[in-house]
Amino acid sequence: FNPVVTSLRGIQQATELGKVQKKLGCSRASLGSLSEAGSVFDADRLKEIIAELGSQLKPLGRDTRLKDIDQTLVLVDGTLIAALPRIMEASWRKQNDGSGLVKWRLHTHFEVDRYVPTRIDVTPDGGGEHDERAVLERTIESDRLYVMDRGYAKFALFNKIVEANSSYVCRLRDNSAYEVVESRELTDADRAAGVLSDEIVLIGQSGKANARPDHKIRLVCVKCSPHTSRGKYKGASTGPDSDGVLRIATNLLDVPAEIISLLYAERWAIEIFFRFFKHLLGCRHLLSHKQNGIEIQTYCAIIACLLISLWTGRKPTKRTYEMICLYFLGVASEEELLAHLTKLKRQDEASSKKR
Repeated sequence: FNPVVTSLRGIQQATELGKVQKKLGCSRASLGSLSEAGSVFDADRLKEIIAELGSQLKPLGRDTRLKDIDQTLVLVDGTLIAALPRIMEASWRKQNDGSGLVKWRLHTHFEVDRYVPTRIDVTPDGGGEHDERAVLERTIESDRLYVMDRGYAKFALFNKIVEANSSYVCRLRDNSAYEVVESRELTDADRAAGVLSDEIVLIGQSGKANARPDHKIRLVCVKCSPHTSRGKYKGASTGPDSDGVLRIATNLLDVPAEIISLLYAERWAIEIFFRFFKHLLGCRHLLSHKQNGIEIQTYCAIIACLLISLWTGRKPTKRTYEMICLYFLGVASEEELLAHLTKLKRQDEASSKKR
């Protein structure tokens, strides 16, 4: 909660301050001790705190149009964080890979109703056991509705989700080949939501037997804005090309097509969280370049998100984050922070009455 402190050296220097020692009940920490902490302390112990805090969180309320969705709505995605390793390793990587950075992927599960991340798994960026689909397959839970982008489109993964008594809504790639088995009639509400078609399809039949879908797959096509990727620094979209149609696969056969479209649209919330995570909580700056150390920093960031949600009873905002920072910096008093939170609750109550 202090945007000034962005490194281990910054933390070490802060521990020499009398007010910091008094507030945290600690003495001066050496830079060597802080550096070793990334290897010495067990990051998994923080998961117990995350689970305890998560159990205290109440749903913040979901879109009323999703009231008939009984399963826990979980958005799944990953984000990359790059770190500069030691100079010799960075030089070797630059010569061989074209980049001197080490990239870590944060595989994230984000609950929409409570608006918090409930799980982040840290792995090196790469395939095999570190592939995003492989990580999700190892972490599937029952009674969940997983909402995913096209990077997770894998029929064996869909089968595992259904086998665990969960469901999925996942975008497919634009060039996906399939055979239409049944076409469903669209309602006026479906068309108003931009739905182009609603079909039961056969897909993945050319693959190996153990990689084919073992359940009915429904494909809902939704109109979107076509675009061409222009790269990171050339403006417009940085994502893959789009032909103007979202192809959304799901095993939910009885949910209206407009709701399937809405469920996929909810995926934007995890992108907002990633921005909050990196830009506000400061997790673009890694305090350790070891996997365990990165997990410690990541899990502490989740705990911070959970605490903000518990304190405020609402989605975290930039203004609230700033007020908490000002409080810990000693600029805002406890009374002013509590007054800010009270004001937010009054605003939420007024909004609820209007609805």
